[in-house]
Parts: sequence; structure tokens; C-alpha cells
Amino acid sequence: MEMSPTTDLPFTLRDASLLKDQSFVNAQWVEAKSGKRFNVIDPGSDKTWASCPDNGPEDAEAAVAAAHAAFQTYRKVNPRQRAQLLVAWHKLIDDNKEDLATIMTWESGKPLAEAHGEIAYALGFTWWFAGEAERIQGAVSVPAAPNRRVMVVKQPIGVAVALVPWNFPLAMILRKAGAAFAAGCTMIVKPSPETPLTCLALAELAARAGYAPGVLNVLTTSLANTPPLSEALCLHPRVHKVSFTGSTRVGKIVAGLCARNLKKCTLELGGNCPFIVFDDANLEQALEQFMALKWRHAGQACITANRLYVQAGVYDEFTQRLVERTKRLVVGHGASADTTMGPVTTPNGIKKAEEQVSDALKLGATLVLGSGKGRLADGAGNGDGVGGYFMHPTILTGMTRDMLMTREETFAPVCGVYAFNTEDEVTRWANDTSMGLASYAFTKNVDRVFRLAENLEAGMIGVNTGNSSAAESPFGGMKESGYGKESGKDVAVNEYLVAKTVTITLEDHF
Repeated sequence: MEMSPTTDLPFTLRDASLLKDQSFVNAQWVEAKSGKRFNVIDPGSDKTWASCPDNGPEDAEAAVAAAHAAFQTYRKVNPRQRAQLLVAWHKLIDDNKEDLATIMTWESGKPLAEAHGEIAYALGFTWWFAGEAERIQGAVSVPAAPNRRVMVVKQPIGVAVALVPWNFPLAMILRKAGAAFAAGCTMIVKPSPETPLTCLALAELAARAGYAPGVLNVLTTSLANTPPLSEALCLHPRVHKVSFTGSTRVGKIVAGLCARNLKKCTLELGGNCPFIVFDDANLEQALEQFMALKWRHAGQACITANRLYVQAGVYDEFTQRLVERTKRLVVGHGASADTTMGPVTTPNGIKKAEEQVSDALKLGATLVLGSGKGRLADGAGNGDGVGGYFMHPTILTGMTRDMLMTREETFAPVCGVYAFNTEDEVTRWANDTSMGLASYAFTKNVDRVFRLAENLEAGMIGVNTGNSSAAESPFGGMKESGYGKESGKDVAVNEYLVAKTVTITLEDHF
């Protein structure tokens, strides 16, 4: 049963007006046409603490109309003004980061320290795209035909739709909206049902920053209404660009919808990322980077290390160090100061992880840390007085290529360790997946670095680093991890632009 609009909260905000529980359309806070709402659950307790409008496809038209009307004006806003708006939004987000981190923690479950880390990472996008707004350039050239000039004029594509996930609810919005606003596009955001309030807080700050009505719109919705609402937005004739971050399965559906009217689409999809440690690696460096990458947000990131490959000569030592270091993690509610790893955000995440662990054990893997079992609470706790979706870090050794964990993205705090002998062998294993988002390799052999950079099949490759994602670096994968780039110089903004070729014949010879 849906609760009434948010009143009593399990936390205190410095600015209570930042917490909005209605959708945001044309600078107005609105309910769904159906009048229905859905609950927002704290993954750390399995308790409802807020609710939001359950928008359906019938609510899409008003949002698109507002964004389309705003585009007619915003597309003509001077690039300097667009940059200034992004800077103003950036400053307000930074000023309110304590409250934003609190909201994010209670929605997603991630520890407060990680929530602050996400905000710092996300602010890189508003800052970066503020600079990119003034660097959109066309070209003039002299063609082979006499007395002609060719101009390339770049213009904003139009209304854009952002379909964003729950694991990085603030960063994914700013990465998409920052590029769109720099280009001169307006946007409709459909946040994940798990994390709508973080997005609505960003919309409130955008309004305070001075964005005109309709430039940014937010439609919240339940899990049940997500497919029909998303389909209505993707198929709407006045939407000209869709950016989706999520699973490969859903990404294929989004691509199919956009293909119906040849809509421009950017897809940042799932990952099955290998993390390779060679004999000559600095093991402490590799371990530090792996710990930060693997256990962040309880393993729920598309670029997290999904398969850990360790060369035979250091396999035992590295595994032992990994187990000892992982034992120090403190699992608990994200709002607790002592917590270093929070809950899994959804019950399905635990179910999938348990299936993968069970499969690996049946096929010969050895459990060296954790039970491989999670806890699914029912709202009243599970017998120990504590609710929430918790799974302690789990590590398995003796992994083989025929296990589910080898083929599937895990998205949970489960780590499988594989032993390998040669570079050629591990390169084949690393590439033996339908996905190609990111790969990581640790080695001090400079020749090997260049070989791996060319031979690993991934859109992003980290060498002696576990996380290379940054506003200035193009982000995107290959194979079934999607297409298009977000962030980076030129490429991200170009996803929201159209290029017109203008050919002029001159009367007089130059």
C-alpha cells in the first residue's frame, strides 16, 4: 500500500525544502494523472520512508510538450549563458552536498562516505561541461569544386530523454544533463524507482540556479510503470535523443524502440569486467585498487571488477592478502559512521548473487570468505531485529570458465578468483564475453601494457588503476556493453548535436 506524501523522515536535512516528493514538469511540482504513488524503500532496513508519483505513459505528453516549448528558446541561449547556468547549478549542488548525500544513502543504501564520493565525482561533469559549452565549433573548408565553400554548422538536436539507474543516481544525471545543457538541449529524466528523490532534489537546485521552466523535467515512476512510461518517451515524435544507462537486456529494448523512428540513442550497458594481476605487478597497488573498485556500493557498478585473474606465481599470496583486507570491511546501514560497505539495493541482487555462488560451488569452486548467502528482510526484520538487504563480502577460489560468474555480470559483493599462466591465455579469457565495457591490468612490463591496450576488447582500459572514469575521459563500451560516449572532450556534447553541411557557390572567383 502506498504511503501518503513524505512527512516524517528518519533523518534531518539542513534544508528540508530540498526534499521533494512530486514530479517536476515545466517548473511545477505535480502528481501523476492517475493520482497513484509508489513507495521509496530504505535498503538498509527494508522500511518505507517516502513516496513519489507513479507516472504512466499518459503523463509523458505534458513533459515532452514542456521540454519542446522550452527548447525553442533554450536552443538560442548564448553558449556563455549556458556555461554560467551550469556553473550556478554546480555551486548549488556543492553547497547542498551534505543533504544530497543523506538522501542518496537512504535511497540507495551506499555508505555516506561513498555518497560524498559520488557527489565529488558528479560535480566534475557540471564543471567540465560548463567549459565545453563555449567550445562547440563548426568548420569552414575549401572543396575541390571551384568557387565553393563548405560550412559545417552544429546545432542542438532537440528534446532529450535520460533513463538513469539507481546505483549512481546523481552522477548519471549530471553526466547526461551536463552534456545536453551545454549543447542547448532540454531534457526529461526518468529516474529509477529506487532513487527518485535524489533526482528531484537536483531538479529543485536547477530551478534555483535559473534554468527556465521546461528545460529540466523529471517523471518518477514505479517498477511496474517503468516499461510503459519509458516506451512512451522513447517513441514520442518530439523526442530526438535518448540516453540510457542500465542492463544489456533493457538496452536492446530501448535501442529497438528508438530504431522505429531512427532516434539518436546512447547506450551505456552492463559489464563483465576482467581485473588482471600479473606476476610483475605491484601487489599492494593492485590490492588497493581492487578493494576500492570491487566492494564500492557492495559491488553494484557496471565498471566493477567482475572476474579477478591472478597469475599463478602470485595467486596464493594475492588471494591471501585480499581475504585478510576484505575481512576488515564493516557491513551495515549506510548512515552509520562505522559502515564501509552498505546493503545491496534490491532483493533481486541478492537472489542472483546466491545463484551464482551456488553454481560455482557445485562446479568445484572453494568458498574462502563469507557464506555466499544474503539476508532478505520482510520489513519487520529477520529474527535478529534488523532488516535490510545485506550480503557479507564473499570470495571464491578455483574459478573456471564454465561457471555462471564467468559469463554473467554479478552486481553484488561476490568475488571469484581465477588462476592463469600466460598473457595470451588471460587475454583470451578476458575477451571471452559478449560484453566489453572496461578491463583492468596490473603489470610493470611496458611492452605488455601496449599489447594489452590493443588486444583487450573493452571501451575503457585501466592500467595499474582500478577506476579511470572522470569527466574529461570518454566513457563507453563496445560489443554488448553499448555504443556512444559520455563525458570527455567533444564526444559527449556531440551526442546531443546535429551537424548541418552548408555548401555555398560564390559568384566571383577568389
